[in-house]
Amino acid sequence: MLLKPGMKLESQTCATTVMVIRAPAGEIDLRCGGVPMAAPGTPVTKTDLVGEAGPGTLTGKRYSSDEAGIELLCTKPGPGSLTIGDEPIPMKDAKPLPSSD
Repeated sequence: MLLKPGMKLESQTCATTVMVIRAPAGEIDLRCGGVPMAAPGTPVTKTDLVGEAGPGTLTGKRYSSDEAGIELLCTKPGPGSLTIGDEPIPMKDAKPLPSSD
C-alpha cells in the first residue's frame, strides 16, 4: 500500500484506526492483527486476529519504525498490534521534558 501523511487507515480485525504522520517513499505491507490495513473508502470486512494477539494499540500513542520510515498515530484503540509484514512496529517513547529549576 502506498501511504501519504494525513491518510487514515482502519483495521480489518478490530476497532483500531490510525493516522499516518510520516510515510515511506514506496509501497509498504502495513498490517493490524496480521491482516492488511484498509485504505479510506475501502469496504472493511471484519475478520479474526491472525497469529499472536500482541499488546494491541493505545489511543494517542505513536508507533514508529525509523528503519521503514513510518510513523503512525493511533486514533482508536484495539487488540490488534501494528506490524510491517510480520515485524512489529514499536510504540514511540515520549521525549523527556526539561527540568524547571
